[in-house]
Amino acid sequence: MQTLERGTNEPRIANIIQEAIDEWHQDLDPSCQQMLSKADQRSPSNAQLAEYLNHLIKSDRKSSALKELQGIIWKQGYESSELKTPLFDDVLPSLNAWIQKGITLAVYSSGSIQAQKLLYMHTKQGNISDRFSHWFDTRTGQKLKTKSYRKICQSLNTTEKSVLFISDHPGECDAAHSAGLRTNFCYRPGNPHQNPGQHRLIQSFRELMP
Repeated sequence: MQTLERGTNEPRIANIIQEAIDEWHQDLDPSCQQMLSKADQRSPSNAQLAEYLNHLIKSDRKSSALKELQGIIWKQGYESSELKTPLFDDVLPSLNAWIQKGITLAVYSSGSIQAQKLLYMHTKQGNISDRFSHWFDTRTGQKLKTKSYRKICQSLNTTEKSVLFISDHPGECDAAHSAGLRTNFCYRPGNPHQNPGQHRLIQSFRELMP
């Protein structure tokens, strides 16, 4: 709410707020349409917009505007050292080993690129953002859409079959596989149990080491 209130004086936040309102108008979800019908549709209040954004979070819905706002909030937390990203023990050694082998590492997340970079810049092991050379978010495309993965391969200037996509979401693995990418479903402690389907199941990046 405090971040939304900054839109009065900060053009960047004002633009993100307008993007969120536009997304709300285009959102065909019945519950979201019902919320919109009760709001000032031309200019929803910050409280009304916050209710919509909170609904997206609780429903695990994807929104580029929401991710941008979250990125701004997280930036404040990371820069004040209130937030530090925990990593599983196998992550950093595996990233370093892959880089030594000349493997290109990229991140594709529903979180904004800004939020992704903040996350990797402020881990408990320090700044590891330099391990990744390419960053992609939902502005490239939705993660459940096959065409998004083809666009990423084009940006990487490589063939689909040369890319290994790792995710903890079977639907994302399905979309990537349909695009021609190799896929691994990664299950981590604390994640809900899901059926990996046709995708190779791993529980540690160490399983991908030769």
